[in-house]
Amino acid sequence: MRVLVTGGSGFVGKRLQRYKSNWAYISSKDCNLMDQHACDQMLRKYKPDAIIHLAARVGGIKENAENQATFYYENVTMNTNLLECAYRNNVKRVLSSLSTCAFPNILCEYPFSEKDIFNGPPAETNFSYGYAKRSLHVQSLSYRKQYGVNYSTFCPSNVYGPNDSFNDESSHFVAALIKKFAEAKNGDTLCFWGTGKPLRQQLYVDDLVKILPVLLEKHNSDIPLIVALKENLSIENMVQACLRVSKKNVDYYFDGSLDGQYRKDGDNSRLLKLIGEFKFTSFEEGVKKTYEWYNGN
Repeated sequence: MRVLVTGGSGFVGKRLQRYKSNWAYISSKDCNLMDQHACDQMLRKYKPDAIIHLAARVGGIKENAENQATFYYENVTMNTNLLECAYRNNVKRVLSSLSTCAFPNILCEYPFSEKDIFNGPPAETNFSYGYAKRSLHVQSLSYRKQYGVNYSTFCPSNVYGPNDSFNDESSHFVAALIKKFAEAKNGDTLCFWGTGKPLRQQLYVDDLVKILPVLLEKHNSDIPLIVALKENLSIENMVQACLRVSKKNVDYYFDGSLDGQYRKDGDNSRLLKLIGEFKFTSFEEGVKKTYEWYNGN
């Protein structure tokens, strides 16, 4: 099978190349997915049997909140072009990445399941990004129903690990956390946004890339399959884990600002039923690996 991966130079794409080097990978340097003609020409060139669609405009909570229009427009345009051009070029299999940000801000029961994706609006801080990802799921469902193609989606929880973006403006929480501790000196006091109380499932990137080939083969349904581990930690739990890993004598506090969504933990029972037994990397173990990678790179 000729597999093409979009977002090949992104965080997950880079790690996936280490695991599946025989697949083809493209980045924005190879093709601007916001240009439908360029997208069409790219697929004519590669002639893939299947596509794993990872390309997206992503960022941390602050960048998401302040650039709602940009995040919506760029993500919806890329997704719309990619799926339409895939259909036109007779690509029968597309597996697209959503995000648990696509799920509602507040639900009656946690962990939520795949059936809850339309049961309310996303969190305000991720409002546009969440709806853009929902739109990708709707488009995939529509093409399945009308054209009979095998287009499916999966929803990873927060992903972290080596090769993540450690840029101050666009990094996600764990990357920013690791950078802050790595650069801290003994005796420093570190400040973190919010209260430290929100809960998050953090998925180590190498776990995700091991799961992706299985999903490409086996996830042939219309459900937005949740890819997460059961471990659901508070932000303060994560800060404490990184403190232990760093072995530094520092203090910290929370400033009470921009807490974001309180919880968004998803039920992974459908995933485990599909892929079988899988040993996920614990947060402390994953942070240790990422912290060591950051200090070495």
